[in-house]
Amino acid sequence: MKKRHHRGRPKGAGDIIEGIEVTEMAAEGKAMGRAGDKVYFIDGAVPGDIIDLKISADKKSYAEGIPERYLKYSDLRVQPFCSHFGTCGGCKWQHLAYETQLHFKHKQVKDALERIGKVTLPPINTILPAPSDTFYRNKLEYTFSNKRWLTPDETGTEGKLDRNALGFHIPKRFDKVLDIKQCYLQPDPSNSIRLAVRDYAMSKGLAFNDLQAQTGLLRNLVIRTAGTGQIMVILQVYRFDEIEMPAILDFLSEKFPEITSLNYVVNNKGNETFHDLDVICWKGREFIEEEMEGLIFRVGPKSFYQTNGAQAHALYNIALRMAGLDGHELVYDLYTGTGTIANFLARKAKKVIGVEYVEAAVEDARLNAGHNHLNNTAFFAGDMKDVLNDDFIAEHGRPDVIVTDPPRAGMHADVVDTLLRIGAERIVYVSCNPATQARDVALMDEMYEVTEVQPVDMFPHTHHVENVVLLNKRK
Repeated sequence: MKKRHHRGRPKGAGDIIEGIEVTEMAAEGKAMGRAGDKVYFIDGAVPGDIIDLKISADKKSYAEGIPERYLKYSDLRVQPFCSHFGTCGGCKWQHLAYETQLHFKHKQVKDALERIGKVTLPPINTILPAPSDTFYRNKLEYTFSNKRWLTPDETGTEGKLDRNALGFHIPKRFDKVLDIKQCYLQPDPSNSIRLAVRDYAMSKGLAFNDLQAQTGLLRNLVIRTAGTGQIMVILQVYRFDEIEMPAILDFLSEKFPEITSLNYVVNNKGNETFHDLDVICWKGREFIEEEMEGLIFRVGPKSFYQTNGAQAHALYNIALRMAGLDGHELVYDLYTGTGTIANFLARKAKKVIGVEYVEAAVEDARLNAGHNHLNNTAFFAGDMKDVLNDDFIAEHGRPDVIVTDPPRAGMHADVVDTLLRIGAERIVYVSCNPATQARDVALMDEMYEVTEVQPVDMFPHTHHVENVVLLNKRK
């Protein structure tokens, strides 16, 4: 392997490392290769590739980079099916066969629990594949921009091109948006709605979002599709134009009568989040509904619901099975969100108590419990490490089973300490980040043993993997 240096750059940045063999998939979906005692993390490559690597960041024990040239392509590669692959930052593993993706996700879980957790493990269950590896998402957010990302063959002709776009942000470029022609993530009519909105806006000369100046009219488009067939659309704008807004909303309503909840939100803040803003329902109901084993979950514009609804059903059944409920247990559901797992478990438990940081999510959880006539649930809002204390346990009872589904950062150390003081018979730990899950499991190893591990693929063609661990109290 040869290293070619370039003058005028910081040491390492821009250097070319020749002939690196890619051997593994590593954290955050990057590939990995070695040269001597140095590890290289590589965007876009797969195990089996041999490449010349261009360094983008050089640290003491590792470096990061992108392939400058492929000397040999891996046999693991397949042809990506999306024309936007390689530019859009969404489905970065499309160049791997789905079975290969599952192999690396299973390995990611195993490596995290063994290398970070360092606990005794049972044989890890085969990863549960998604029922479909395309059109599996029930929510997508698109951004309007008047500065469309240009393809390499368009560069230099900016003045001759229409620069409006409605699509996804380019990775690491908040100010550039890729105009999406066809997306394979969400079922129809998602693509048709997005294209119709874009074409209508361009034909009427409506001002697309200027992401740097934060000016224009059209800012963001959110489309939610439910397994029940119901559809929600949210159009986010900088201001309510008395002429243009009714026109575009009525256009959407007439062209897509299948939209059951048509909404808009005025947002002139510095970001696109609208959890603290009013969402106005223009036509239809203020929510859509998801159904799961006879339970109906109302999903509003601000509600969280698992993005892969079909696979979420499988995930909840795994949690239910691991919880081992016979109808007599008090269950704590920590980081309950909108209470989907809590309400799913409630039919098999004596009582379920959910705790969640976001007040609006707790309100959704209570509403969903009421709609489903579940009178054995209770939900509380607040920071987990503050809410879940000895007084709370004394008031509501010591749980027999705990289900915890924390954010990617895992559980706060104070929460782990509280779980150890509670000493429930079983803990079902659902995680979207096997690394932080492994860290937390290690902290509980003295009291709890891992008796089952079940990886679940929620997001095909990405490196993300969900994992469920059953912890049983040591005898």
